[in-house]
Parts: sequence; C-alpha cells; structure tokens
Amino acid sequence: MTASPQNRGVSLGMPQLPAPDFPAEVRTRLEADAKEVIARYPDSRSALLPLLHLCQSQEGYVSKTGIRFCAETLGLTTAEVTAVATFYTMYRRGPSGDYQVGVCTNTLCAVMGGDAIFEELKEHLGVGNNETTPDGKVTLEHIECNAACDYAPVVMVNWEFFDNQTPDSAKAMVDDLLAGREVSPTRGAPLCTYKETARILAGFPDERAGAVEATGGAGPASLIGLRIARGEPPHTPIVHPRGETRTEGGE
Repeated sequence: MTASPQNRGVSLGMPQLPAPDFPAEVRTRLEADAKEVIARYPDSRSALLPLLHLCQSQEGYVSKTGIRFCAETLGLTTAEVTAVATFYTMYRRGPSGDYQVGVCTNTLCAVMGGDAIFEELKEHLGVGNNETTPDGKVTLEHIECNAACDYAPVVMVNWEFFDNQTPDSAKAMVDDLLAGREVSPTRGAPLCTYKETARILAGFPDERAGAVEATGGAGPASLIGLRIARGEPPHTPIVHPRGETRTEGGE
C-alpha cells in the first residue's frame, strides 16, 4: 500500500523551522577556530569531521545548530553534514554526560567479562545503553572493539583506556567520576571532560601537564610475535584458554 500525503505527515510539504544559530560571541569564536582547521586541508569540505568535533566541544553533542554551522562554513547542505554526523558513532546526537563510559562488548572482551561489567554498570548507575545519570555526569554505552584486546576486558572513558577491568573496579571508577574525585586511565593521557576531548579530536593541542608525554603503548600479548621475530628470549607467561600456562614462543 502506497502511503498517502496525509499518512506521510511532515515528510511532504510541511515547513521545517530553521535551526537556531549560536550566540554571536560563540559563533565568532567558533568561526576563528574553524578557519584554523580548514586551513589544514586543500579542500575545505575535508575539514567536516574535525568541525563536527569542534561543535561537539561547544555543546557536548552535534546539535542542529552545529550541523547548520558546519554546512554554512563549508558550503555544504545540512543533509550532507547530517549524513556524516549520523554515520560515525563518536558524534553524539543528543545531550550526554561529562564522561562517556564505554564498555567493550565485542567477542574477546565479552568472554573475558565485558558483558558482566556492562550489565552490572547498568544496574549500578540505574541507566541503560546510551543513557545518562540524572546529574549529567556519566553516559553509559557498549562500544565496538578499540584494538586493545590484550588488555581485555577494556572500559573507555572519553576514549581513554581503563584496562583489565572487573565489575568491581569499573563500579569503583564510575563512583569516583560521580563524586568528582580524580580518575586516572591505566595508560595514555590524563582524563578530561567529553567537551575537552572533542576539542582535542578537532585537532587542537592538548597542553595539559602530562598529556604530551603520555603514550598508550602496546601490551605484552601484542608484542609476542615481534619478540619472536627478533629472536628475543621468551619470558611472558601465556595462559591457554584451558588453563594451561606456557611461555611465549615455547612449544
């Protein structure tokens, strides 16, 4: 059955209200930042991804106002910008918390305890997937693989790593976030808010103490093949899924 115009509602002919603009002082600042971003690229439309992060650093998500700003700045349609903003999961489409807590539930993390962590955090925080605590501090979500399988199960907060987690350690970590206590990732840069993270992802330098020196680093399990290729002596114990323990590179 073909839908009639009456059934299609707003999709046919009903005027759409234009997205509101940023306040004048905010727009002036964003325009200056956007000019700096666009100058990095030979084609201005290549700056769309960092500009979406820039808008997210202002509001904590990509709003209709942010989409309008990107479209006007780059000479694109709002449909083109929306298509990109809805494709990548790192762009939030609605208000979210200061700290985005993502639990990896892909295969390895799941079997190592990621599913249990996610379920216990949902109950502990009283929220579901992609929901935010009433105080606006923590948004919980399950995430796809972040290439840290040797540290499984992994939880990420604003894209910083919290490795080898358990339900108890993850609950203690979110309690510290809710209480405003200092929380340090197991590796990488110091933790900052989601808006601050978005600005860094837009390509602006992270000048906080300790951020420049920080490195993520590969875990021992990731380096086994490299050590064997170099002929280095095996020294890292490997736990077989059946519980047997042997040394890397051994029989």
